[in-house]
Amino acid sequence: MNDSLLDAAPGFDQPIAVLKHCHGRIRKQLATLERLLAHLPTHGADEQARQAASAVLKYFEKAAHLHHEDEEQDLIPMLRAVAQGEDAATLQALAPAILQDHKDMDALWQDLHEQLTAIAAGSATALSTSSVQHFVQRYTAHMEREESTMAPMAMRLFSPEQMARLGAAMGRRRGIDTTPAAAEAPAVPAIGDAVAGLRKDYGQASLNEDEVRDDPIAQFTQWFEQALKAEVNEPNAMNVATVDLDGRPSSRIVLVKQFDARGFTWYTNYDSRKAQELRANPHAALLFFWSELERQVRIEGRVETTSAEESDKYFHSRPLKSRLSAIASQQSAPISSRTALEQNYEAVAAQAGEAPPRPDNWGGFRLVPERIEFWQGRRSRFHDRIVYTRQEDGSWTRQRLQP
Repeated sequence: MNDSLLDAAPGFDQPIAVLKHCHGRIRKQLATLERLLAHLPTHGADEQARQAASAVLKYFEKAAHLHHEDEEQDLIPMLRAVAQGEDAATLQALAPAILQDHKDMDALWQDLHEQLTAIAAGSATALSTSSVQHFVQRYTAHMEREESTMAPMAMRLFSPEQMARLGAAMGRRRGIDTTPAAAEAPAVPAIGDAVAGLRKDYGQASLNEDEVRDDPIAQFTQWFEQALKAEVNEPNAMNVATVDLDGRPSSRIVLVKQFDARGFTWYTNYDSRKAQELRANPHAALLFFWSELERQVRIEGRVETTSAEESDKYFHSRPLKSRLSAIASQQSAPISSRTALEQNYEAVAAQAGEAPPRPDNWGGFRLVPERIEFWQGRRSRFHDRIVYTRQEDGSWTRQRLQP
């Protein structure tokens, strides 16, 4: 049942070969998974089965994620920067599918992870045939697609310097320094000095008074749709800033779940820190930042809770495991360990059934906007800023702000 992972691997001076080698290791783990599926009905969770389950868990919990990050954070962005003509068209169609594959395979892995963890511990002998088959088929097709398109494209388009940069990034991700020895390397500025010199000049678009909508929610909707079309990473992610009774601010990233004329809605535990601060001071600020479009939207207003009916509807639309997590976690409260947290989850999962009710301390908040500012990055930090302010009669005024 054991697969040796000690076969000779190429160095990071050959990054595409490293990516292909990773595919070979993935195929070995998928084969182990299939053999384990056939092994369990006859032998149960014996020593071989436990070792095999542990090996598969170890690989897909860490190494596979690093491989995905190589592609998402380095290979695909670098290809986008150099691809032209047919290559650019191919990449435009391929990249979203590759990224979606990663998300789908992560979701498939979550089910297998629980089953394999129990087998590795010797407490279960069940491994879902359909889960294994779907995971193996999806991963195999995914790797074949990459090997037939992205790898050859990179080999054709990347210069030696770009290959070196890709290999160095992959090495750093694994804690490996691929640069020359420190004594031979040129001196680099202190990190504080380096940060001061970081800058990017914006210039994708402009924002003019005669182009924006009269209603800021309509303007936000237009920008949000453009963010979706541009495949911005998590366009629904927003920073929520709150302030406690002593005037101390705090902020965190949450996902907006609805926006309309009433405001911007998200869901959380009503005993969390942000909820406690909103009870003490029901004013908050939201920030959407879409770096790919060089845009941000700042929203300020008063926060109210959603109705029980709205909270119920959204709660029951969530995946079962997300509902169980909401029940099991006392958000923002201290806990002794990750083990204790997972034990809470298992206890809830054992009792909740398939349709657990929404806890009373979980629901929605809606920020009713009073001020919405649209910011478009421009060259030389001479940015465009248009702000809308709600009037007492509910109408909106707008004006340009200096950058």
